[in-house]
Amino acid sequence: MQNSGDNGFETSLAATLLPLVEGFFETTDYAESSRRAVKGDLLKFGRWFVQSNGERFDPVRVTTRDCADFRDSLRRERNQAVATVNRCLVSVRRFFRWLKENGHVASSPIDGVKELRKQELAPKTLDRSQIRKLLREAEARQDIRAVAIFSLFLYCGCRVSELCGLELADLTFSERSGWALLRHAKGNKQRQVPVPLAARRAIQTYLDCRPPSTKTKVFVGERGPLTTRGVRALFEKYSAIVGVHVHPHLLRHVFGHEFLAQNANDLVGLASLMGHVSINVTRRYAQRTAAQLEASAERLVF
Repeated sequence: MQNSGDNGFETSLAATLLPLVEGFFETTDYAESSRRAVKGDLLKFGRWFVQSNGERFDPVRVTTRDCADFRDSLRRERNQAVATVNRCLVSVRRFFRWLKENGHVASSPIDGVKELRKQELAPKTLDRSQIRKLLREAEARQDIRAVAIFSLFLYCGCRVSELCGLELADLTFSERSGWALLRHAKGNKQRQVPVPLAARRAIQTYLDCRPPSTKTKVFVGERGPLTTRGVRALFEKYSAIVGVHVHPHLLRHVFGHEFLAQNANDLVGLASLMGHVSINVTRRYAQRTAAQLEASAERLVF
C-alpha cells in the first residue's frame, strides 16, 4: 500500500511541479540546454521530496530542513560532485525566488541553505602539443571546414550555439582586421569579437570552397546548416583520431587560459570577449588547473 501511495505522489509531480516550472521558464531567457538542466534539477528535488516525506509535492510544504537534507543526500548518499550539487541548489533557489515573487509561497525555504565549498580550480584546458595535433590532423585530412571551426573556437572563444548561429553577414573581414557578430549568445545577448589573422585565414579558406547553398549560415553540410549535434559529432571524430577527449567548450576554455596568459591577466577584456555578465565567472580562468598544481608540486625538492 505504501509503494502504491508513493507512486501516486510521484505521479502528482506532473500536476503540481511541472506547471510551475513551465511558468518559471516563461520569465527566463535560458538557452535550451540550460532549460533541460534546470528542469532536471527541479524534478530531482521534487522526486526527493516525495520519496523522503511520503507526501505530494507542494511548494508551501517545503522547509529549510528539506533543502538542507536534499543537499546532503546528493553529496553523501548519491556521491554527486560538489559542482553538481551546487548547480541543483542554484536551480532550486532561483525557482523558489520566482515562486515568492509570484505569490506561490510566502518565503523561500532555501535562502538559509549554503552551497558546498570547493577548491577553486581553473577549467580544464589542453596543452599546445595537443592543440597542434588537433589542427594538424584536420589539415592533413584536408578538412578545411574542421580547421575553420576549430580556429573560431580557439581564437574567438565562442560557444557552440554561437558558432552554429553565425551568418555570412555577421563576418566582416579586411586585409588588416576581422570581426564576427555573435548573435546567439547566452541570455539572447549579442556581442562583437575580433577575429585574429590565423582564424581569418582559416575561415576565408573555408568560405572560398564552401558548398553552394541558399542558406545564409556560415557553416553548412550536405543536409543544410551545421547543427550543434553536427559540431559535437565532428569533435567526437577528431577525439578518436588524436586520442584526446575534445569538445567545443574545452576549446573555449583553451581560449580563456591563453588570452590571460598572453595579455597580462586582462580579466575585463576576457569577460567582454567571452560574453560573461559577471567578472567573477571570468576570474576562474586566473586560477591554476589541477594539472598545473600537480606539476608545481612535483618540482618540490627536499
